[in-house]
Amino acid sequence: MNTNPIPELAPQLKQLRLSGILDSLESRNRQAISAKLAYTEFLAMLVSDEVARRENKKFSMRLRRAQFRTTKTLEQFEFERLPKLNRALIHDLATGRYLQEKAPVLIVGPSGIGKSHLAQALGHCAVRQGVDVIFTSCSGLTHSLNAARATGMYDRKLATLSRVGLLIIDDFGLKPLRAPADEDLHDLIAERYERSATIVTSNLDFDEWDQAFATNRLLASATLDRLRHNAYCLELDGPSYRDPKVAPASKKAPQKGVVSAAK
Repeated sequence: MNTNPIPELAPQLKQLRLSGILDSLESRNRQAISAKLAYTEFLAMLVSDEVARRENKKFSMRLRRAQFRTTKTLEQFEFERLPKLNRALIHDLATGRYLQEKAPVLIVGPSGIGKSHLAQALGHCAVRQGVDVIFTSCSGLTHSLNAARATGMYDRKLATLSRVGLLIIDDFGLKPLRAPADEDLHDLIAERYERSATIVTSNLDFDEWDQAFATNRLLASATLDRLRHNAYCLELDGPSYRDPKVAPASKKAPQKGVVSAAK
C-alpha cells in the first residue's frame, strides 16, 4: 500500500489550479503529525499558504506593471530633510483614503527634493492595498498616446490609462505641451476625473501650471480645473538630494627641503 499520496495528489492539485500547495505540503504534513493537529487544522494551514502565495503573486505582478523607476518606499523617505512637510497628511494618504475618494494628489517642489520618491512611495502603498498602478513621466505618457494613435490603438490605450486605479504622472511641465500632446493629456484627465485617483508631480509652482501648455490656454484651464478639484496639495521645500558631495580637505604634504619645527 502506498503511504505517500503526494505523487497522486500532484496532478489533481494542478488540475484544480492549486499546485502551489505542493510547495508547503510536505512540511505542513510533518508539522501536523508532530503537533497532532486535526484534519481541519491541517487543511486550514494549506489553504492559508495558498492564499498567501496567490496574494504574493498578485503583488509581484502589480509591482511589475507599475513600472516604478526604482524601489522607493515611504519607509525610505527622509522626512528630516523636509521639516515643513505635513507628515500627518503623507501618512493619511498612505492609508489610501484618496484612492476611495478618487481625488488627485499634486506634489510640487524644486528638482531633486524627493517628489518622485514620494509619488512612487504612495504608489507602493497602493500596490500593497491591491490597487493597479502605472507610473510614467508626463512626456512618456503623451508619447505613448501619440504612438498608439499612429498604430490605430489610441482609443484602447486611452481606455487602459483611464481605468487604472492609480496613475502617477511625473515631471508635469518639464517640457511644454504642444498639440496633440496637450489634447491627449486633457482627454485622459477628463476621463479619469472623479473616477480614479491621479498623482502629479511638477517643478512648477501651482500658479505656474498653465505655463505647461505651450499655446492652448483654454485647454490648460479645463485640464487644470479637473486636476485641482478636491486635490490634496503638497509643497516640498528643502535641500536637494542631488547636491554634489563636498570632498574633505586634504592635508598638504610638506615640501621637500622644508623641515617641520614640531618635535
